Amino acid sequence: MHLLTISQPNGKDLRTLCLRYDCNLLQIWAKRAGNGGDFTVIELEDVAYSYGGAELFAQLNLSLAPGSFHFLTGPSGAGKTTLLKLCYGELLATAGQVRLFGEDARSLERDGVAMMRRRIGVVHQDCQFLDHLPVAENIALPLKVAGREAEADGNLDDLLSWVGLKSQAGQTPPQLSGGERQRAALARAVIMSPDVIIADEPTGNVDWEMSQRLLTLLIELNKMGKTVLIATHDLNLIRTAKNQVSARVLRLTDRKLQLAGAEL
Repeated sequence: MHLLTISQPNGKDLRTLCLRYDCNLLQIWAKRAGNGGDFTVIELEDVAYSYGGAELFAQLNLSLAPGSFHFLTGPSGAGKTTLLKLCYGELLATAGQVRLFGEDARSLERDGVAMMRRRIGVVHQDCQFLDHLPVAENIALPLKVAGREAEADGNLDDLLSWVGLKSQAGQTPPQLSGGERQRAALARAVIMSPDVIIADEPTGNVDWEMSQRLLTLLIELNKMGKTVLIATHDLNLIRTAKNQVSARVLRLTDRKLQLAGAEL
């Protein structure tokens, strides 16, 4: 295991955060790319999903390469959250195939699903916390569940500083503002050093200044080599991001997933 250091975007006062990454995995990606392979971390092939007898989408194809950045847009009710849940194994497709790091999602048993999800950090639209625990313990909870609690000693303070929550570490979630809750949710999603970050409307309930701050954090993660997939309605956020990072914009509408046009 190696340490990867990133700088916090904070004007003249730059702070660093050290996160572990799996060097062997990066070498595998590089080897496959060098051999002309089309390795993807998440792949959906001819996927359909139905709910309550109604088909949300069909013949949907999606491929997320290591280190890529994607936005997912579309009208309310189109199935964006459902699509994200397929991408991290919360749901199984009605038809077609979903592959997570090369593994067929249908073939994964319970333990396999749990291990897979440790490689995918998720920021939910309505982020939930254990209200009786301090923010720092909530963020470190995934490590505790995974039996890796000792790792929090070295990284938690740096992670709290990176998301700007060091002074709120001892507060409980009900004491946090909306923007602080979203940053805490992002910190919790990345504390296991996942390969993929999936965020469902992470800026939906915060102001523009906080939206830009969250976006900056997600772009920093992508520059570390993380794959990022963000569902959002905020076209201004997408335009801002495209000035800073190479991002594909996908639109889910009329039961189909399409590459969005240049009008964005």
